[in-house]
Amino acid sequence: MTPRKTAGVAAAACLALTTAMALAGPAQASPVQGAYVALGDSYTAVGTLTAPAPGTPSACRQGIDNYPHVVARNLGLQLADVSCSGAQARDMTLAQSPDSPPQFDALTPSTSVVTLGIGGNDNNTFSTAVRGCEVIDALSVFDIGSPCADFYKSTFTDAIASDEVNIAGALQQIHRLSPQAKVFVVGYPDILPQSGNCRPQLTLTTKDTAYLDGIELALNSMLRHAAQSNDATYVDTYTPSVGHDACQSASTRWIEPLVPAGAYAPFHPNAVGQQHTAAAVEAALRAAGVS
Repeated sequence: MTPRKTAGVAAAACLALTTAMALAGPAQASPVQGAYVALGDSYTAVGTLTAPAPGTPSACRQGIDNYPHVVARNLGLQLADVSCSGAQARDMTLAQSPDSPPQFDALTPSTSVVTLGIGGNDNNTFSTAVRGCEVIDALSVFDIGSPCADFYKSTFTDAIASDEVNIAGALQQIHRLSPQAKVFVVGYPDILPQSGNCRPQLTLTTKDTAYLDGIELALNSMLRHAAQSNDATYVDTYTPSVGHDACQSASTRWIEPLVPAGAYAPFHPNAVGQQHTAAAVEAALRAAGVS
């Protein structure tokens, strides 16, 4: 095996480990009640890893500077943040681990605001797509073709489309449990560049970089449609983050790369990214009359 291929496979192994650490873990402990309930996976939960939210399981990696905490502080809302790394739509109504409750246990008839950031872990979409493409493209020394897209084809977009019924069901249950709440579905920020590739940080070819970006666009489109069809507001965090993806310089990016700078999770928002996500969510809440 050539040094280039060896380095690519090593990077893929590292990616598999860090993705699992960032996205997997037990759910939030017994939830507290709050006017604002934040539900979701690691893109909701994770902030600076050195500033965990008090009383939360370490594996959830819930940060005190994640966007729900920022929004709650800015708007003066009592927060019940039960988001947790690794969460899937099913974890809204099922315990994510034996000693943790479903996230929907935090919802009450008096809940007035709910944000939901979910879907990336359903069918293991994010982790399988990123890890799979990294491993496949590591075997290609040159930036030629789309080996990963050729292998997976529509696997991920088909899974995303099939998941809409689960997202819709979750939104309908939120309305049943908290009928007075204004509900917001928070999309995922831009992770990869709009053109070119991310080499040498990632072994993805240019065409497979575009392929993965297309998967994220499909996920956000599904979430938008599910929100609009189920009396919820979609919050676009992708558009404002274009140009601030994980492949940019440390001074420009809002998403950290495979090897983060500082105490952040790979391919997750850094402190600046969390602030911008919070700004998008806060603007949506204010537009809906929440202040």
